[in-house]
This record gives sequence, C-alpha cells and structure tokens, in this order.
Amino acid sequence: MPRVRQLANALLITAFACTFGNGVRAQTLTPIRIISVPIDVAAEPYYAVEMGFFKKAGLDAEISSLANGPAIIAALVAGSADFGTGGTVSIATAHEKGIPLVVVAPAGFYNSKTPSEQLVVAKTSTFTQPKDLNGKTIAVSGLKTIAEASLHAWADKNGVTFSSLKLIEMPNSAMDAALAAGRIDAADLSEPVLSTALAADARPFASIFGAIAPEWMEGAFFCTADYAKAHPDIVRKFSEVMAQSATWANSHRDDTATILAKYAKIPPLPGMGRVSYKSRLELSDLQLLIDVGAKYGLLTNAFPASELLAGKN
Repeated sequence: MPRVRQLANALLITAFACTFGNGVRAQTLTPIRIISVPIDVAAEPYYAVEMGFFKKAGLDAEISSLANGPAIIAALVAGSADFGTGGTVSIATAHEKGIPLVVVAPAGFYNSKTPSEQLVVAKTSTFTQPKDLNGKTIAVSGLKTIAEASLHAWADKNGVTFSSLKLIEMPNSAMDAALAAGRIDAADLSEPVLSTALAADARPFASIFGAIAPEWMEGAFFCTADYAKAHPDIVRKFSEVMAQSATWANSHRDDTATILAKYAKIPPLPGMGRVSYKSRLELSDLQLLIDVGAKYGLLTNAFPASELLAGKN
C-alpha cells in the first residue's frame, strides 16, 4: 500500500507539473491586436495566423478587419489595436498631420503583369474609352488614398478631366452590387472581390494602378511611434513574422488563395490576379508613393521616407 500511495502521489505531482508548465508556456505568448483589410495586398497577417507563425514567435495575434487604411489609422490612434495596415499615402498623410506612425514592414506589391486591381464598369455599360468617364461617378475604397492618386495619374495620361469625376468612398465588397444597380458608373476593385465581380456583373475597363509604375508597394504595416518605443522587441518579432509570411506566401499561391477566401468570405476563382510580397522594407518603395501623393495633392509636400521609420518620430 505505501508503494501504491507513493506511485499515486508521483503521478499526481507529474500531472500538476505538466498542467502548471502548460499554463506557464501559454502565458509566455504576448498578445497583440492587428487590424487589416481582407484583400490580397494586406493578407500577410491572416496567413501568419493560419500557419502558426505568430505563435512560433511568441505572439498571440488577434486580427480584426476594417475597410481601408484611414479607418485603421484612426483605430490605432484611438488605442483599439497595436498594428495595422494601410496605403503608403494614407500613412504619409497621417504623418504630415502630426500623427506619429512608424512603418515596420511592407505589404503587397502591385505588378502590372498580374494585376490584382482594376477599374471596372458594369457588363451592360456602353463605356469603351477613357473619356467616356468624364463627369461620371466612380467608387474607390478610400478617399485621399493611393486609389485616388492612381485614378488621377491615369486620368491625366488618358485625356480624362479628373476634376469632373465624382469620387465616392465604398467598401470593395459593396461595389459590384452598386455597379449592377447603376448607383455608380465605375469602381476600383482589388482581389479577391475583383474576380468575383468580373464573373458576375462587371467587366474590366482599365488598370489605373499601372499609371503609377509597373510595380510598386501598395501599402505597409505600421504602429504608433509610442508603441514602437515602448515595445521594440514585439515590433521586431512582428516584422520578422511578416517577412516569414511574405516568403511563404510567394511560394504557396493555392494555399494563400484558400486562406484569403476564408477571411474575405469569397471563394477563390481560377486566374485571380495576385500581388507579390517582399520580406524587406526599402526606403525607395516608400519614397515613390510619398512623391506621388505630393504630386497629386494628397500631401502638401514630399518628405524623406526615413521619417516614417522607428526612431525618427
């Protein structure tokens, strides 16, 4: 009996140690809150969660979604999240207004060879050439963003009077129905909504992003300067996870399409245009969009891209 009791006590101690150890391990995961947009260009955090990259880095990531960069910036400033994604122009606009944001990782890159964005019109539309859009209503995912700058650049190159266009802000997910109902004349759509719209009520009209450059960084991941200063180790880990997610995503297109569809709630379609991802942030990629923003009136003046990095705010 004493021997049995000793064995039982040993098993009890072992079980307690395992339970306690698991609790300790769980507590070592640092919680972070991320806000992204469920479109291809901003999908790296979704991939990282599904593949367990955050947990391997010691981070417990909670992801929520909003419609565009300006809304995400507002949420971070309000303290509702730690990291977010947005267009470079939106981030630069916030910086110009004295909102201290720092860029910590690149988001997706537009490539004109495999466009993941297009300006579309309804299949029943009679529009055939750029000038047909003069005076028409066009939906973009966010006003005063790179979508607006791209439309401006395309209009200037194609004989369209940009000042005549009536721009309205609308989530990508609502644009196809608005086109079909005739509430808008054209819409700037990104994947995966783009492919779904083209299969239903829309047809391609122009790839306005190509008016900026054949390839460029559509957006970036950022946090507030205060958060970066207070949590440098977490920021470093987040950046490393985004790099890992970028490398993985570039070589697992089918897997990423399935994950993207899960969060966007849209089934992947064959031939869907995809962005590419870089694992390293380069100042030249940021500078291009800052200069574009200044050229088309979204920024008062251009400034050195280095001002958007941690330690410069």
